[in-house]
Amino acid sequence: MTGFARVRRNVAEAEVMVSLKSVNHRGLDLHFHLPPELDPAESDVRAVIKEGIARGHVQVHVGLVRTASGAAGAWNRALVDAYIRAFREARDLYSLEGEPDLNSALRLPGVFNADSDEEPGEVLVHAVLESTREAVAMLNQFREREGAAMAEEMSQRCQGIGDLVSRMEQIRDGAVPAFQKRLRDKLSDLLHGAPLDPQRLAQEAALLADRSDIAEELVRLRTHAAQLGQLLAGDGEVGKRLDFLLQEMNRESNTILSKTGGLGDLGLTITDLALAAKSEIDKIREQSLNLE
Repeated sequence: MTGFARVRRNVAEAEVMVSLKSVNHRGLDLHFHLPPELDPAESDVRAVIKEGIARGHVQVHVGLVRTASGAAGAWNRALVDAYIRAFREARDLYSLEGEPDLNSALRLPGVFNADSDEEPGEVLVHAVLESTREAVAMLNQFREREGAAMAEEMSQRCQGIGDLVSRMEQIRDGAVPAFQKRLRDKLSDLLHGAPLDPQRLAQEAALLADRSDIAEELVRLRTHAAQLGQLLAGDGEVGKRLDFLLQEMNRESNTILSKTGGLGDLGLTITDLALAAKSEIDKIREQSLNLE
């Protein structure tokens, strides 16, 4: 599911900013944008995110703005000089007015502690992790609201599939004579000029009857739709289980379509209903990719 969250936190060393942006994805795909000095803490930040997010393509941005106390007197004068020179050259080149802003210059990445290879302090890492945890909670609140709306729409589609199954069952009851006629025609073709013993004839009749009737497929399709509705109404992760159920529902719909050919108008009506069920299943599948 999509979502965005941003958290700012101040500590003695710096101002910490953590932002999370998520879009739909089948699994959990994390992309980090951290200051070089926080590279050692990436695995800890990753662990915090995994505690609260199971699916989604997530962009993780962590920013630091060092305070005077955090700078510890070390600043990159050459970088500031280059910024001021470039500012004035651009001003003169384009005949503009203005003077360089020192606050902006001191906020440039690498101005403070540019040559430091020391790992970030414990207080700073703790602030980053707590900010990440808070951002995950905010992101999930956004995603839960979106997920609830999608689950409601998917539940309505499940009910629609159940209604389609009921209509197919009614038509199927009226189509039993058509099923029997097709069975007799196939048996006649099978027996034409090729006598069979009674046992073989009974076996062939049973196979043809099984291949022509859609009663079992309708029962399974209704059962899967009910299970899907229960998953959406429950708690916890449902995404992967939804994938499995939707695959099974799509398989049953395809089988119904393959069995209803040659039944005349009744078969065409069942085909239309089965295609409508497949359309609903596909729409649910598209939305299920957004759910955990």
